[in-house]
Amino acid sequence: MENQTSTPKQIMLNYGLILGFISILIAVANFAIGNVYDPHWIISVFGILITIALIVYGIMQVKQLNGGFLSLGEALKTGLGIALISGIVYVIYLFIFTSFIEPDFYTNMISFQEQKILDTNPNLSDEQIEMSVTMMKKFMGPGMTAAFTIAGSLFIGFIISLIAGLIMKKTQEED
Repeated sequence: MENQTSTPKQIMLNYGLILGFISILIAVANFAIGNVYDPHWIISVFGILITIALIVYGIMQVKQLNGGFLSLGEALKTGLGIALISGIVYVIYLFIFTSFIEPDFYTNMISFQEQKILDTNPNLSDEQIEMSVTMMKKFMGPGMTAAFTIAGSLFIGFIISLIAGLIMKKTQEED
């Protein structure tokens, strides 16, 4: 049997898929406990910690592949690749979730947010509330959600891989 070695692309794909599926598991658990419209802050912290761990570990794998050397560009490419793949996987889940599992998700989310606005700002006029709801409706939907999800995933991936790359960077000239 031939000894197969990983490539940076395989590392990005593997860790991106793992991160995407873990994100889906967190979302499904959140839905199962009934917090889909108002998740607890600990869910976000847990998701960020897993994202950091998988992106950093993926970058470490690329560094190991390169014999202990890593450029900042390679770190950024790896981290952004992992983030992009996980974002795409999660967007596919969101489409399935909002189309089949919870088809009234966007309507319910707008109602939930409207009530939250009323609870926190009881002095708002009807016109201000209507303007807020109109704005929410413009930004809620499959297309906007997909765009914001992927952009957010890439932004977080960039920050994590930039920091990790600056810390782990080692070029042959430095040796």
